Amino acid sequence: MNKALSQIWTSVLQPLVTRPNRLQVAALCHREGKKGREILLVTSRDTGRWILPKGWPMKDKTCGEAALQEAWEEAGVKSATVSDDPIGTYSYDKRLDNGAVEPLDMLVYSADVHDLSEDYPECHQRKRKWFSPEDAADKVNEPQLKQILRAL
Repeated sequence: MNKALSQIWTSVLQPLVTRPNRLQVAALCHREGKKGREILLVTSRDTGRWILPKGWPMKDKTCGEAALQEAWEEAGVKSATVSDDPIGTYSYDKRLDNGAVEPLDMLVYSADVHDLSEDYPECHQRKRKWFSPEDAADKVNEPQLKQILRAL
């Protein structure tokens, strides 16, 4: 009987009461450097860990356009060509100000960077740096994002 109740919970009841993960968009900013492809990472404002520029979908913008807007605000990407479709996805847990954890699903959009600005909205709150795809994969925490970076 206990096994039957467990199966009913996981297959019927839990999906009815569990809220789906919220969605964010990220820009995988890249360029061709002297030694090959380079990936632009920024530090998070709270912990200083290396991440992709990311944020919430925006009204009146496609998800790719929203990812590019985040790349401007967080990394100073002034000009880039962004993909229409995501090149990958990953999930992560966002720690909220109150200590709670919110599971999120991330859509990753390729952004071929043409120009960076030294002055951008979050330039005094974050560091930015170009890395090889392998080094970028070593810097980020999310296993699925590591796979996306290593596949480049």
